Amino acid sequence: MDKEILLPEQVISMPRIGDTAPDFEAVTTKGKIKMSEFAKDKWIVLFSHPADFTPVCTTEMSGFAVRKSEFDALNTELLGLSIDSIHAHLGWVQNVRENTGVYFDFPIIADIDMKVSKLYGMLQPNESETAAVRAVFFIDPSKKIRLVMYYPLNVGRNMDEILRALDALQMSDEHKVAMPLDWKRGDKAICPPPKTLDALNQRLEDKSIEKITWYLAKKDI
Repeated sequence: MDKEILLPEQVISMPRIGDTAPDFEAVTTKGKIKMSEFAKDKWIVLFSHPADFTPVCTTEMSGFAVRKSEFDALNTELLGLSIDSIHAHLGWVQNVRENTGVYFDFPIIADIDMKVSKLYGMLQPNESETAAVRAVFFIDPSKKIRLVMYYPLNVGRNMDEILRALDALQMSDEHKVAMPLDWKRGDKAICPPPKTLDALNQRLEDKSIEKITWYLAKKDI
């Protein structure tokens, strides 16, 4: 009998930008949730870490906790995950609080059966078959995935970049613009390029925008 050959997409399910966030039900440190009903009318940052009671993960989770007010200001709910039991999660939260004073005041999914990790492509066999990589999913209020970041087990994430990207996505939606390299709040945004000759001529006559060339122009937002 011929051996069945699996295509890459059959081995690892990896939701892509523009996809609807896969639905699931799970137990978390804040109670049971259903993804399709979670944090209605809010953005969600869903992030995984390899394991509780580990050093890099402790720094990352503490980073999310310390800066939670910044995510709150951006109408965003944090949602963590690792392949650990709810008891391990609770013990870790309390251990970190006792030793550092930092409290993980957001839900952390207990994905002991790896259901959510597999659904979101967080398990990558060439890295580990039992620990989720450091994935970050930015999900908008319509439950559409807008940005995905993956980090290996041995490299921590950059919290400034996560917040910058979240802010850029929201500002881009609100003002119908694009964001240039290294954009941060207060910087000019990129105007959509003209698609007709009339629009091109209007662009050339517009004194309110900064024109580098006809297809690259910036404006304050």
